[in-house]
Amino acid sequence: MSPIEVNAFSLEQLRRHRSTKWRDFPGDVLPLPVAEMDFPVAEPITNLLLEMIRESDLGYLGPIPELSLAFTDYSEKYMNWNVDAAQVHVVTDVGVGVVEVLRLLTSPGDRVLVSSPVYHNFSTWIQELKLKKVDVPFGDDGTNWTIDFSGLEDAYKAGVSVHLLCNPHNPLGRLYSKEELLIIAQLADEYGVTVISDEIHGPLTFAEKVFVPFLSLGEVAQRVGITVTAASKSWNIAGLKCAVVVSQGEKMDALLKKLPPATHYRASLLGAFASTVAYSAGIDWLEAIMRKLDSNRHFLSTLLAQRIPEIRYRIPENSYLAWLDLNGLNLGENPSHVFLEKGKVAILDGRGFGPTGRGFARLNFATSPDILTEAVDRMVVAIS
Repeated sequence: MSPIEVNAFSLEQLRRHRSTKWRDFPGDVLPLPVAEMDFPVAEPITNLLLEMIRESDLGYLGPIPELSLAFTDYSEKYMNWNVDAAQVHVVTDVGVGVVEVLRLLTSPGDRVLVSSPVYHNFSTWIQELKLKKVDVPFGDDGTNWTIDFSGLEDAYKAGVSVHLLCNPHNPLGRLYSKEELLIIAQLADEYGVTVISDEIHGPLTFAEKVFVPFLSLGEVAQRVGITVTAASKSWNIAGLKCAVVVSQGEKMDALLKKLPPATHYRASLLGAFASTVAYSAGIDWLEAIMRKLDSNRHFLSTLLAQRIPEIRYRIPENSYLAWLDLNGLNLGENPSHVFLEKGKVAILDGRGFGPTGRGFARLNFATSPDILTEAVDRMVVAIS
């Protein structure tokens, strides 16, 4: 089969979209903060949704073994990860999955570890459950984002209950190596810590790197780990609301069987069946998207180097989120506000990702080269 081509919508088309990305800002603002793509959904998913709508098949979600089987087949073929379909649990979305697993593992006041700068909703979920956040930030050696393993061990020793792992990492676009994940698994096993691995960006890994699912690492990781993931980011169907929580061992399987039944039934019928089609028939589309994202990540690097060389941008290994170091522009703690007010381009303030995000911002490059060019043009205007 010849490769398919997927092109981003025009700005005129995108302005008609109803998602939060296109409704949060006035019409003269170019919005690039939200992690959704500007590309058409895969044709097999579109066809399924149209069929279900035409037939008024829009009821409540019931049993869906097809999703578990599609996920396990995809994981084995593309991630070298053998999953037991009986240990795949459907939930509303990744956020709900993480919160409900945390409810099973913790009580108010317990400590949850994160490594900033990290996905801003981690803090939201921790606060919702009245837990205490422990931050062991990433280091920066000038070339790579580095893990403070000594800091992790000290935090584990001090009584962390759960390590909330962003794997691959948002917003850094960094992949954990097999060796790094094994160290985390071994430390967690030694100190009685549970690792919840948010792997929603896993399929969006560029060809030169390999994504390692936490639970694929063997017995130790399976003893301490739980994975929460979804097709939503990789196949651009976040609004359809469906995710999975996965275990791979007796202890964690027993824990997940205590999830409230409502976590399954609150997922969307459309989302569950769309996710099934994504994993089983959406691979050609995903490969086409990855070619576009690969081109865009380098195109953005070239644009910034030519137009605003003061911005430091490390090309990500995964996904479509650029983590921009704007400190060299001397625009204060929240340079994203300057770009919004003076350039009418919206990017996400880095401070929401933790203290180490001050002076940074996240930009979504899953769009057309024309829109990326327009965004950088507006950023130039904002600092002129």
